[in-house]
Amino acid sequence: MSAKVNGLGHIGFFVQDLELMKEFYGDFIGMTLTKVSQNGAFFSADPEACDHEIAMMAGRSSLDDPHWIQQISMRVDSLDDLRDFKRRIIERDYKIDRIVTHASAIGCYFRDPENNPIEVFWMTGNTSWAQISIPIDIDQSDEQVIADVQRAYDLSQHVEMGKPATPEIRAAIQELASAAAVSS
Repeated sequence: MSAKVNGLGHIGFFVQDLELMKEFYGDFIGMTLTKVSQNGAFFSADPEACDHEIAMMAGRSSLDDPHWIQQISMRVDSLDDLRDFKRRIIERDYKIDRIVTHASAIGCYFRDPENNPIEVFWMTGNTSWAQISIPIDIDQSDEQVIADVQRAYDLSQHVEMGKPATPEIRAAIQELASAAAVSS
């Protein structure tokens, strides 16, 4: 039997005024800001259970812009389920945008038949509050995949919930991402 998702992970959307939307979801709605950078903010109603349920990214040029969905993300139970999705995505000739580790998860980003952005992801068991996306080859052995995830986690583990990564950590993450992209 083919892998299937086990639930909605989060919705990502583009916003025009990131600071206004951070205030709305944090202060008015009452969610917890868990991950933040200059261009994005992630919120959770229960950070102990789920590191984010909303991911917002700067980039919506106009409130009339109908393309505001950044991604629809769904969880899978295992790394093998993620690999099964990758295989079936390729078989169906859907476009894979990228496969990355976020230290806390590995996400496979692709397009559905109408070109909507979709992510299927597997939670690694790490807690990471950094916005981090490092290319990863999930066709490697489990041990090598976990080693690659651990390298990302080693860089991101000191980022505090709701705080941006320091310039030094951002530079180290970018260096690791660049090296991973070259080796892919």
